[in-house]
Amino acid sequence: MNFLKEYVHLQQKVIKIKSRGEKMTKIIYHEDFAAHYAMDPAAEPGRLEPAVNLLKEKYSLIVPKPADKEQILLIHSERHYHSISADRLLLHTALLSAGAAIEAAKTAMNGEYTFALCRPPGHHASPDSCWGFCYFNNIAIAVKEALQVGKVNSALIVDFDLHFGDGTANAFEGVKEVSFWHSHETNRQRYLEHLRSDLDNLDADIVAISAGFDRGVDDWGGILTADDYKEIGTLLAFFARQKCQNRLFAVLEGGYNHQALAKNIDAFLSGLKTPGHA
Repeated sequence: MNFLKEYVHLQQKVIKIKSRGEKMTKIIYHEDFAAHYAMDPAAEPGRLEPAVNLLKEKYSLIVPKPADKEQILLIHSERHYHSISADRLLLHTALLSAGAAIEAAKTAMNGEYTFALCRPPGHHASPDSCWGFCYFNNIAIAVKEALQVGKVNSALIVDFDLHFGDGTANAFEGVKEVSFWHSHETNRQRYLEHLRSDLDNLDADIVAISAGFDRGVDDWGGILTADDYKEIGTLLAFFARQKCQNRLFAVLEGGYNHQALAKNIDAFLSGLKTPGHA
């Protein structure tokens, strides 16, 4: 039975998850992410607070430490690091965001789903340049470190942000150990079908998710509903359970309607709830 058939078969069952003995999805968050570090929509004051207030009542919070320079240089050039370091607040927040992604990946190695509720985002940051509210490529750094330390031999990066993660694609161009998925599909049903069918043909030791929520109906893209984000979470959790020993982590990218962002993150995380997870 292939991935798609197994998934459909599972969806037809009524699954009851007992609260005792469940593994909790972990949220990686630091209060410094509330800082107004730049003048862009991702750095807007109050953007993360609705999500923090909602999620802290449901999930365990882990406080990350900043990434160090050596970890940033796994992906970025010395010149690029130097250009960001000219602004001390920006550097601190960007290092902390990369550190949150690294912590999420490390926690995921234990088979615990993790979500880095962090900013600035990163998927538009290439090795020697950046744009689109991004400075360091958080998810690329986390994946590269996981591969380098030898805990995994392959990774699938799923980017469901509205915008193509060109920085991530550039960082792993020609790297056969890393597969990158993104869809430009603008029809919500076809988008979900595209993801579902492609997962059937992919394999990896860990799945890393660039979780951008600006494709939402109440955000810039105007396409996906909260139920769709829940479905995406369910699909990816099923992939992780079937193919990579539950190793799954997600890192926040876009999403600019503050209240909708909180609702959609919550829906995505609820989709990750499979037997043995909360």
